[in-house]
Amino acid sequence: MVFSSPVFLFLFLPIVLGIYFLLPKALWNLWLLVASLLFYAWGERIFTVVMIASITMNYVYGLLIERFRGRPGMKATMVLAVVTNLGLLGACKYANFFVVILNAVLVPLKLTPVHLDPVHLPIGVSFFTFHALSYVIDVYREDVRGQKNFVKVALYVTLFPQLIAGPILRFHHVAHQFGIRSVNLLLFHSGMRRFLVGFGKKVLIANTLAGPADRIFNATPTSLSPGAAWLGITAYTLQLYFDFSGYSDMAIGLGRMFGFQFPENFNYPYISRSIKEFWRRWHISLSTWFRDYLYIPMGGNRVTPRRQYFNLVTVFFLCGLWHGASWTFIIWGLYHGLFLVLEGKGFLRRIETLPPWVGHLYAVLVVMVGWVFFRADSPVHASRFLRAMIGITDGATENFAAMFLTRDVQLALVAGVIGSTPWVTRFARRFCEIPQNAAGRLAVESAVNTGLMAAFILALACLSAGTYNPFIYFRF
Repeated sequence: MVFSSPVFLFLFLPIVLGIYFLLPKALWNLWLLVASLLFYAWGERIFTVVMIASITMNYVYGLLIERFRGRPGMKATMVLAVVTNLGLLGACKYANFFVVILNAVLVPLKLTPVHLDPVHLPIGVSFFTFHALSYVIDVYREDVRGQKNFVKVALYVTLFPQLIAGPILRFHHVAHQFGIRSVNLLLFHSGMRRFLVGFGKKVLIANTLAGPADRIFNATPTSLSPGAAWLGITAYTLQLYFDFSGYSDMAIGLGRMFGFQFPENFNYPYISRSIKEFWRRWHISLSTWFRDYLYIPMGGNRVTPRRQYFNLVTVFFLCGLWHGASWTFIIWGLYHGLFLVLEGKGFLRRIETLPPWVGHLYAVLVVMVGWVFFRADSPVHASRFLRAMIGITDGATENFAAMFLTRDVQLALVAGVIGSTPWVTRFARRFCEIPQNAAGRLAVESAVNTGLMAAFILALACLSAGTYNPFIYFRF
């Protein structure tokens, strides 16, 4: 059940909201926990048990760390928590990948290969595992106390707005909200607006661009013209951003509607002037998770430059692996780690001495080339696609790109380029600041609300027409 589905919009969400506000506040957490488990069970059914087992396990680890505080058992419990959480993630997400690698070694040695049936990948397993693991680590670091209230721990992991695609929350950032929160009309209205913005980004832009992006990437790379290849990666670059940032907007909006304040997850990453800046703006909750729980414990910037570069590459290798059990994701992670090392060695200082547009061009091109590996089915596919981008093709046709440039795609491309910059937000803020009296402010509010509702109705019309509605991040 994704946010851009009729079942969620017209059945699940209205029922959950209606019951939520009819219940006394003392039962809000319990009801949201029940609703979140139902939300997850809609897509995973029996595998909901895996998530409940993970929550229970980490709840117990938190209590044990508190019990053994200052004694050897505390560290042993922490080690056990890391091993079991990563073991669960590895078994669900990487078992088949590791078997393929193992067999690649065994077969040349004429040893019997290992057979493993395909392992089911539970939806959002990386997200809820990182949530659970960060809770135990925060207890170990004394950032929070080990919770005796199981409902709070379970709700932290399962809260349905952020369950399958983030933002990745920290328990110490939201713990107080589980105990004291309220919803007023202003907060609820703000949440609705944010949800509608995200819904429009996802359905009107990301879904529209998903069609040409998928068809071009699914084509034989050697038959692509440079124009078609560049159209494909441009469409995918914008699709990925508006799909994921749109989902984050919807999650943040839903959180406000239930009284929660979630952190921002994107800050216009495509206006970055370096890869370092890009990772401060892209999937902020994930990059800060790796920074706080891996990079800094490894020594961060406090070590020698050589060790710091090793730490960066290691972190981004794991970041790539986190996204998926595939060599393409690993290459994508190492690729970004390499550019961060180059920028750390002085390349960034050279870029900063040039006009700003050079930095923008550099960052966007590096990111787009990286997205080729992120999207491609294999390293060979990625390399052939990159060759097509620079004109090394066979049998390409001049009009191939034009086949996909329908009016809807053209509008989505223009809207995507404009919407990936702060221009719209800045204009909206200035527009809202113009009125000096109550009547003027009411007129502006009405115009904004009308525009959002029009976009929502248009998006619903697209969904009802059966338009392509993929969701990229739900398997991460």
